[in-house]
Amino acid sequence: MLFIHNGDLMSKLQYIFVHGLSGWGSYDEKYQKQPYWGMKNGDVVSMLREKGYNAYAASVAPTGSAWDRACELYAQLAGTIVDYGKAHSGKYNHERFGKDFSSCPLIKEWNDDTRIVLIGHSFGGATIRLLSELLARGSEEERSVTDPEALSPLFKGGMDNRIHAIVTLAAPMNGTTAYDMLEDPTFDADKVKSSLSSKLFSRLMSMFIKAETDGRDERDYAAYDMHIDNALAMNNRIHILPHVYYFSIPCSTTQKKDGIQIPVKDRMEPLFIRRSTQMGQYKGQTKGGFVVDETWQENDGLVNTISAKHPLNDPHKQFSQDNIEKGIWNVFPPYPYDHMSMQGGLTKNHPIEDFYFRLMSIIDKTAS
Repeated sequence: MLFIHNGDLMSKLQYIFVHGLSGWGSYDEKYQKQPYWGMKNGDVVSMLREKGYNAYAASVAPTGSAWDRACELYAQLAGTIVDYGKAHSGKYNHERFGKDFSSCPLIKEWNDDTRIVLIGHSFGGATIRLLSELLARGSEEERSVTDPEALSPLFKGGMDNRIHAIVTLAAPMNGTTAYDMLEDPTFDADKVKSSLSSKLFSRLMSMFIKAETDGRDERDYAAYDMHIDNALAMNNRIHILPHVYYFSIPCSTTQKKDGIQIPVKDRMEPLFIRRSTQMGQYKGQTKGGFVVDETWQENDGLVNTISAKHPLNDPHKQFSQDNIEKGIWNVFPPYPYDHMSMQGGLTKNHPIEDFYFRLMSIIDKTAS
């Protein structure tokens, strides 16, 4: 597919990149040393800007809940102080207000003429989807406890017309068994055979997916939101917007053998191999009664491929270049690399500039 540059269309769209769990963005000092979007290959967001795209890398709480991250993302877009909401902050035991982005907004203008494309990797997918719901409908709970004059515009809603497209990359939209299988008494993950080296890497993986607590309620972390029951409950609160284009790109780095899914080791980060092996064998039931069957075994090392396709009850169809529809998930074929490949990889190098140029070209065409 050729990259097609269309400056007039691109100037109308603002491409907002939102990182996943334990990630970082352009507001973080770490981004200057190693960009989340591109890793060893250079900053993809900057490369897109050089091609004429209005592209920006947001910075949200690395281990925060989808709600907190959505509030932070809104503040960066609107150029205002982060307001987590009076009801939410009281319920989950943390300060109502956060950082002030008044002097350093992510984009130059935020009004009804703005058209944004929200691109979320991993848990960034939940972040942008929840933001879309708040932009559209606000929060009845926040409206009920807050003086209208002190209410953040985010909780008033009515701004969904500013969203052009939502793009999720390897996002656990229905949660991930990377968490639930460890809490299922019928499954002993430690009995899954794996090499000594993969066990050592798995210890690092456990650190990667474990949230650092800071005194807030345990339900206000990404780790809570990524449990299947909690992800499905969040899905019930998020509505499809009929005028928005939805795209999802799942990843898959396992193959079926003897009735289970095993990692394709030459395409998967060593960090993920043991966890992927466990996920590839897991079948069971969540605490809330959701049955995890063999369709959940295919994975990218951290997220189940089926979970990254679309929210289970949302309308969806296979992506077609010639038939991109609004108000429905246009699901791409699984990208045949692991969870970190769309960032540029950790130990395995993944040049991804062309991937994003092609993706932007597809989205760009929908603006015509």
